[in-house]
Amino acid sequence: MPVISFDAVTKVYPLPAGDVVALAGIDLAIEKGEFVLVMGPSGSGKSTLLNIMGSLDVPTSGEVTIAGKRISGMDDDELTLMRRDHIGFIFQQFNLIPLLSVVENVEYPLILKGRRNGSRERAEEVLAAVGITETHLTHKPGELSGGQQQRAAIARALVNDPDFLLCDEPTGNLDTKTGTAIMDLLARMNREEGKTVVMVTHDPRMTEYADRTIRMVDGRLA
Repeated sequence: MPVISFDAVTKVYPLPAGDVVALAGIDLAIEKGEFVLVMGPSGSGKSTLLNIMGSLDVPTSGEVTIAGKRISGMDDDELTLMRRDHIGFIFQQFNLIPLLSVVENVEYPLILKGRRNGSRERAEEVLAAVGITETHLTHKPGELSGGQQQRAAIARALVNDPDFLLCDEPTGNLDTKTGTAIMDLLARMNREEGKTVVMVTHDPRMTEYADRTIRMVDGRLA
């Protein structure tokens, strides 16, 4: 069974000047353990596709199945639990909480889940796996480099052992060398731990990391 499947998914945003069709009848299946890139020009529907995959948005029509569960008909609480329990998010802007230390940022999803026993040890374990050393655990995000912040954000995405990772331009704010290191890390997680990765990017160099590249134009798969 695919980790994510779209069946004739359409997303329409009604605007005063006329409806905008962001997705037009998308059929798509992403299998467990795949590394998939989503590419296309601005306005092609990439972000909408990712938002629906992440249950941050729901389709206007069609059926989306995530981790074996249909999201149509789910209320906001159910969608929140879907995100918490099944999906890891990695963003271009890192989105770490500035007042919390690095280890507290990574521990936070476990606390939200009600898992306090062993949460600090689990957070430290995942941070070590992504290359954040013990000396940086108590630092605030603003005291870290961009690459270190993104590693911490990846650790936070991994701490609940999600079914898949959704990455929105994860190297967009990083220099080339640091971006390559982050991509190598994601590729290793995919290859060695079997993590499913779906990544939106504008960078054609990223195709070397992927099993498959999905190209979008005007809300359709090209």
